[in-house]
Amino acid sequence: MKFDTPAGANPIDRTAVVGRPHDRIDGPLKTTGTAPYAYEHHAEVRNPACGYILGSAIGKGRIGAMDLAEAKTAPGVLAIVTAQDAGKLGKGKFNTAKLLGGPDIDHYHQAIAVVVAETFEQARAAAALIRVDYIRAKGRFDLAEELKTAPLTGNSNGGSPPKEARVGDFEQAFAAAPVTLDATYTTPDQSHMMMEPFASLAAWHGDELTVWTSNQMIDWGRTDLAITLGIPKEKIRFLSPYVGGGFGGKLFLRADAVMAALGARAAKRPVKVAMPRPLMANNSTHRPATVQRIRIGATREGTITAIAHESGSGDLPGGRPETAVNQSKLLYAGANRLTAMRLAVLDLPEGNAMRAPGEAPGMMALEIAIDEMAERLGMDPIAFRMKNDTQVDPEKPERPFSERNLVRCLREGADRFGWARRDPRPGQVRDGRWLIGMGMAAAFRNSSLVPSGARVRLGRDGILVVETDMTDIGTGSYTIIGQTAAEMLGLPLNKVQVRLADSRFPVSAGSGGQFGAASSTSGVYAACLKLREAVAQRLGFNTTDAVFEGGTVKSGNRSADLADATRAGDLTGEDKVEPGDLEKKYQISTFGAHFVEVGVDAYTGVMRVRRMLAVCDAGRILNPKTARSQVIGAMTMGVGGALMEELAVDKRFGFFVNHDLASYEVPVHLDIPHQEVLFLDGTDDKASPMKAKGVGELGLCGVGAAVANAVYNATGVRVRDYPVTLEKHLDRLPGAA
Repeated sequence: MKFDTPAGANPIDRTAVVGRPHDRIDGPLKTTGTAPYAYEHHAEVRNPACGYILGSAIGKGRIGAMDLAEAKTAPGVLAIVTAQDAGKLGKGKFNTAKLLGGPDIDHYHQAIAVVVAETFEQARAAAALIRVDYIRAKGRFDLAEELKTAPLTGNSNGGSPPKEARVGDFEQAFAAAPVTLDATYTTPDQSHMMMEPFASLAAWHGDELTVWTSNQMIDWGRTDLAITLGIPKEKIRFLSPYVGGGFGGKLFLRADAVMAALGARAAKRPVKVAMPRPLMANNSTHRPATVQRIRIGATREGTITAIAHESGSGDLPGGRPETAVNQSKLLYAGANRLTAMRLAVLDLPEGNAMRAPGEAPGMMALEIAIDEMAERLGMDPIAFRMKNDTQVDPEKPERPFSERNLVRCLREGADRFGWARRDPRPGQVRDGRWLIGMGMAAAFRNSSLVPSGARVRLGRDGILVVETDMTDIGTGSYTIIGQTAAEMLGLPLNKVQVRLADSRFPVSAGSGGQFGAASSTSGVYAACLKLREAVAQRLGFNTTDAVFEGGTVKSGNRSADLADATRAGDLTGEDKVEPGDLEKKYQISTFGAHFVEVGVDAYTGVMRVRRMLAVCDAGRILNPKTARSQVIGAMTMGVGGALMEELAVDKRFGFFVNHDLASYEVPVHLDIPHQEVLFLDGTDDKASPMKAKGVGELGLCGVGAAVANAVYNATGVRVRDYPVTLEKHLDRLPGAA
């Protein structure tokens, strides 16, 4: 099914099931502990051996020698695999560094061996007996230093984009502007720190491999595992039915899957590997640090005449930039524009996607800068944003937004949050020893429809089975896919069985980029259209006017039970959705507004978030309950990014020092107040056949800046370097009288 014209009236518009706040259909399995995660497929694989990954102890260099003798004779050891005896391995197209290092070392904690033993404890103990002689090399570990000579780079989305994106003459307009801002903001390296570690269970059957793993993108992972092992893709079955959090860290093949496969082949026995928590931050991907310069020029009345956003980030050789300037191309009007990125080559672990890559750190800078500019103009920050709203792509004015309700989000959020009660003078409101402040920021994230397929089968038992390799990473995919199929066939949700995340199923969008929900349900929609045709034909009905409702099919003055169509056998429909050129004609994005109230202890500088509100405009909301869960999770993540999350870099030896949950701080329950989420009613017929867009990353974009702006309103101290920790403003707080 090619989606090349706006969606007209369709069965989803009935919204008898879609758009309703259904409980997650996988909830009972997860709350009772019966949902099998990657490490727990005991029913399929009996008595697997355990693998333990040994990570490199240097950040750059090579292995001079490895002594495995003592480890090989340790109790319970079945096999040890290193690069020397693994055979020739490839590198997946989504991997920047090879997943098994040696003799050359690309980064700290790169896997250099897997030890397979009867038990996890035996494998871990044996790994500690491996003696490695390293030849250390000089590495590049300081982003600020390397950015001094880093070249400009185009966007990471492929092709050969210009090194700078320009509209008009920014420099001339900025120089002529009566009110200007020129400020630099920094965001740190951040870790995904999902609860479920990277984990895989691998079993060989002759030359065929089955891998149960924790991965967001089944087809990507399967393809790259085939490339890495040098075997045909068709020889691998890749499954990930339940994922305990990913945040982008599990978009790509990681070392756990490769080590499990290599270990199982060497030991001639199924092997499961769970990456130890202290290995995860340096072995896997992370959100790269950024240094961002933002310049804004405006008239005295508040019209932006010049806006520039330049960002620098780093990655391993062959890596890509953190695209922190993306939203600045589209969010606000302005005739003269400049965006540019620099990419430094670093020898730190791989930088890559983390929830809302690009926009999340970019909005952390842009939305502080917008507030700072509003203050210089003497304008309310919401009024300044509204004045510079645009209904067309600022770089391509002939290209309108498909739907853009940013102003409505700002207005309704301000009313709901009580923004009118905010004192615009910083440091003026107190509650005992607490300095109280309100802050806000716009929310923005692009939306896209990507190819996604599904297969549906209506059985004689009355059950509708849906199969697609889409994943559920805690986001509610099982439920919204079930709702879609139920709506299309006129069935209750309990008559739908959803099967996900098996490479034997049609390839879907996967979970990532805020495209998963709208794309995967659109693929199910397309498959259900095929099934509806098959049902109508078997019943002798006119396909075009058949109505599926309440377990019946009606066409004109004729009616039949849906079950009648399957008396002669099961019926199947399979199809996929493919985007047309609507994304070229229209800019398709999601919008919102975040509002935050904080308290800052006037004596200690400690910050506490007191209230939070998100207003989201993301087309049709497929399930308000699961969507709200996505947004409040993103808001929580935004508080972490604003106030505490930071990977500390050891610039001498090239590794992230705080690589565990004890020293990498994330918000806990006491850090997060009640969170309110408001979804605007509406649909976007140009976004997808479901008229829906994504929302899971929109809930993060802008939160950090809203928190930082609230801290400034409370204290009068502007902090431009994240995270906003107490030592950055303690010596400048208003007197604690």
